Amino acid sequence: MKKITTLSIIGIITIVALVVAFSTDVDPQPEPVPESTADSVPEIFQSESEIQGDVVMPTKVSRPGCEKEDKCYIPSIITISVGESVTWVNEDSAFHSVTSGFYDAPIDLFDSGYLDPFEAYTLTFDESGTFDYFCTLHPWMEGQVIVE
Repeated sequence: MKKITTLSIIGIITIVALVVAFSTDVDPQPEPVPESTADSVPEIFQSESEIQGDVVMPTKVSRPGCEKEDKCYIPSIITISVGESVTWVNEDSAFHSVTSGFYDAPIDLFDSGYLDPFEAYTLTFDESGTFDYFCTLHPWMEGQVIVE
């Protein structure tokens, strides 16, 4: 008799547990997501999309290989008129620079210093000529500004 009573109690508890489990709403309602506004977007993302440049340092150029396809600075050669400016934008996740000359022979005409990711550097060219430049951190990165 004790066995039947014990089994009956266990059976009833199991049935009650199953009824409760299946009658409860197991899919909780998702919390409402506030509408996205410009004020809710972090500043870094706003500034990234607003940067406009003439020459871009694209992603992954901090690794050798971009020079084989001439894509370390895009475009690698830019032609402008005297008095115009060139803006370089670092779209890579690594630091880069825009420094006059070549890696083994820098010239002290201009140097952006290290550009953080999504930072820009603008330079106005007031004299005609051909101005070579490179990245001090990545010697394979080379470009040229032709001022007419």
